[in-house]
Amino acid sequence: HRLLAMPLHEHERGQQHDRPDQEPEDQRAAPPFGVAAHEREDEQEQPAREGDQARPVDPAVLGVPLGLWAGLKPHSVAGRSITAGSILGFSLPTFWVGLMLIMVFSVMLGWLPSNGRGPTTLLLGIPVSFTSVEGWRHLILPATNLALFKLALLIRLTRAGTREALLQDYVKFARAKGLSNARVIGVHVLRNILIPIVTVIGLEFGSVIAFAIVTESVFAWPGMGKLLIDSINLLDRPIIVAYLLVIVFMFILINLLVDLLYSALDPRVRLTESKG
Repeated sequence: HRLLAMPLHEHERGQQHDRPDQEPEDQRAAPPFGVAAHEREDEQEQPAREGDQARPVDPAVLGVPLGLWAGLKPHSVAGRSITAGSILGFSLPTFWVGLMLIMVFSVMLGWLPSNGRGPTTLLLGIPVSFTSVEGWRHLILPATNLALFKLALLIRLTRAGTREALLQDYVKFARAKGLSNARVIGVHVLRNILIPIVTVIGLEFGSVIAFAIVTESVFAWPGMGKLLIDSINLLDRPIIVAYLLVIVFMFILINLLVDLLYSALDPRVRLTESKG
């Protein structure tokens, strides 16, 4: 009866005094773990945003010059180093290289984010992330992981073509005519080895867009390969068929561009009117 007759505020005060282990004020006011962790990540990434960031490069921009250098000077220190690096880059599995990049540049150094693509903006109705600095920071590691294997492949192909072209009679005849070394390499060597290189570049460019499933899975990048895997797991047949149609059209377009480049590089394959 006395408990029922006690005022409400006195009853609550009594319950508070009866609690043996009451949490301190600073623990009750602490934010959730996810919020605190997110704020700590932002504080760690802040110094990296202020510095200059690297940019991912196209494998063809570096692969062809490096392979040409290794083919022209195969016994030099630079040539041997380029060849050894290309063999190493061609042999290492893509998923292991991606994990090592995350461990070094994201976990140990904390320079770059490890997954996702960062903030997106609409470009022609399509959400893209390369229009901001933060988006480029998210793009560096996946692009580097994709470029390493393609770079090694182009270096090996260019080096082998250069070594073979230097032994041909037309190169020896060009040197005998007294042409400069730059003209011999740029006109008689490089143009003759570019046809297989252009073919490989076209095919590898299509495979990068369509079949970069391992890299997209390692870096949690929402790309076309990840879309295909998720659609297969969910048995989403319309998405799978649409994906295949887009890939087929893309490869047809790439092969058409490669054939047009053939005619520009090699006069022997240019289209001429047949005289009957």
